[in-house]
Amino acid sequence: MSIRADLEGREAEHLASYAARSRDSKGRLRPEAEDPIRPAFQRDRDRIVHSKAFRRLKHKTQVFFAPTGDHYRTRLTHTLEMSQIARTVAKVLRLNEELTEAIALGHDLGHTPFGHAGERVLNDLMPGGFSHYEQSLRVVDVLEQERQGLNLTWEVRDGIAKHSKGKDGAPLGMDPSRRSATLEGQVARVADMIAYVNHDIDDAVRAGVLHTTDLPVEALAVLGRSSSERIGTLVSDIVERTLDTRPDVELRMSDGVLSALLDLRAFLFDAVYENRVAMSEFRKASGILGGLWERVRQEPDVYLDPQTVQEEGIDAATRDFLAGMTDRFAVGLYETLFIPKPWARPTRLS
Repeated sequence: MSIRADLEGREAEHLASYAARSRDSKGRLRPEAEDPIRPAFQRDRDRIVHSKAFRRLKHKTQVFFAPTGDHYRTRLTHTLEMSQIARTVAKVLRLNEELTEAIALGHDLGHTPFGHAGERVLNDLMPGGFSHYEQSLRVVDVLEQERQGLNLTWEVRDGIAKHSKGKDGAPLGMDPSRRSATLEGQVARVADMIAYVNHDIDDAVRAGVLHTTDLPVEALAVLGRSSSERIGTLVSDIVERTLDTRPDVELRMSDGVLSALLDLRAFLFDAVYENRVAMSEFRKASGILGGLWERVRQEPDVYLDPQTVQEEGIDAATRDFLAGMTDRFAVGLYETLFIPKPWARPTRLS
């Protein structure tokens, strides 16, 4: 028996009956030999961690553009905090932690620079619109590894594709067609909201955009006043309500706790995400992406992937190029292309 087969046997023995098992995966886009040591979902997790797109998350905005403090979240630290919450829930429910973690680590790989402001710009510019979850799936299916993709399992890809909730969507209780086929994918979806609602409050208070006294009193009475209290309440409620019902079908939350979470998110949209003063720099960021969208198309041979241009058109190639940028790369390229440099008079040899 191989080491991988032994680990798959442990999954069969220890995981809940409703958990996803590596050896029962629906497979990959392209068949390939199994790893001698790592089960399929662990292998996917490792591929995501070692991808270029994952490393770029450290220089992509979460909420505040180019913060001067050292303790603000980036898209990478958001991903790590989300992953920790997701694994905690998965562990209690005896789900597959490697699958849960792979989905969590891969869910934002296709996010634009400049946070959701960048996503709105590309949505306006791209015919047919833009969504970061679709782009995340494109990253792992096509763009990574010189257009070979990461060739992930169906279960990880399904979780990435169905993690997004938008401004008004709920993390649980959606129509089955919009719900991840695995409970691990559902865990990643709700962990995403738990993570960003709480750490975005923390960052907004640190930035002086919010004061803790501004937060909705009713929601805090249900969830708790500190970030750790709120996360504890939410995680406990999910696992307790899920275990009380039918954990083989769908995650559950009590109505009061879910309502308080959605109230906090609605508050953040009004007070932070769409706050004109706090987000004033994003208007400039929007101008940067709009300018780059037009400029790089004038020299596609220099900036854009020729295979994408040939097979899918210049719009798709421009979308891929801009969505893959970090904040600082976008700013640097804009300066190179649009900002004139001071003239330095040539020196003469005496």
